[in-house]
Amino acid sequence: MTDAGTNNSNDTPPTYDDMEVAYLRIREQIHRTPVMTSKTLDNLSGKRLFFKCENFQKVGAFKFRGASNAVNHLTQTQATAAKKGVVTHSSGNHAQALALAAALKGIPATVIMPANATRVKREAVEAYGAKVMLCEPTLDAREQLTQQVIKETGAHLVHPYNDADVISGQGTVVLEFLKQMQELDTSLDAIITPVGGGGLLSGSCISAAHRAPDIALYGAEPKGADDAYQSFQAGEFIPQTQPRTIAEGLRSSLGSLTWPIIQQQVRGIVTVSEEEIISAMRLVWERMKLVVETSGVVGLAGAMGVEFQELGYERVGIVLTGGNVDLGNLPFGR
Repeated sequence: MTDAGTNNSNDTPPTYDDMEVAYLRIREQIHRTPVMTSKTLDNLSGKRLFFKCENFQKVGAFKFRGASNAVNHLTQTQATAAKKGVVTHSSGNHAQALALAAALKGIPATVIMPANATRVKREAVEAYGAKVMLCEPTLDAREQLTQQVIKETGAHLVHPYNDADVISGQGTVVLEFLKQMQELDTSLDAIITPVGGGGLLSGSCISAAHRAPDIALYGAEPKGADDAYQSFQAGEFIPQTQPRTIAEGLRSSLGSLTWPIIQQQVRGIVTVSEEEIISAMRLVWERMKLVVETSGVVGLAGAMGVEFQELGYERVGIVLTGGNVDLGNLPFGR
């Protein structure tokens, strides 16, 4: 299988072949993250839960897969464009991912971050060598400054989620997850992932549909940022307007590439409260001894909720998407 046989357009939905090519392209750069279990959480949920721990991925989040695929593909096919660098807008994890991916390839990176992004994520982006430019915490402000950078530098935009190369890279999470479940000689009835912009969930749908079509795919998102749920219920795209949630990585709106895939292939979207997110985060920290951020535990919060419990799935895969936590601002009470 070669790049020539795959979809190379960033504005055309990727295929399963793109996921396979992405995995070949990035497998020497990414970590093969572990699948973990917890008897305590199994007992609490009444299910067998299998956790794909992307909090152990480079930069502490699954986002490195998509950023690495996009940068590696660019340097393979558009050497001149690559020399002008890459640019993105992101509140944190994609920002870090693109900064590291660009650094590994020796090309410049500029990251537009909202002024209210967490200190730990901003400092990490800078530590990887990217130029950080702050803007007002609105989507319009982020996109306007991004376009200004593109106009001035000719940098290539690597969108946080609405990019075929990024989606293909994110799809390798479930591609790898399902291979690991085979090695464990067991299978899954359902997989649930957090959903913000939808890059991970849409990529997961494509991977699972090819390798294990009987598995039901679900998205989980905060009630205060529920554009995916509203869109799914209405059968049409409803953009995110004023997200209010502690899960900062899930404040994005679905994209023109991710929404159609989610609409067609996802079994359902479940929503969770802020209290459920914090409770799930505490459970993972205390019972599994894993550092996972608020956005990263939303899949678990969804799997523990009444709505998902009533669906009756027995073996559930959950993607813990990231572990970048500001330790000076934990949401736990004493």
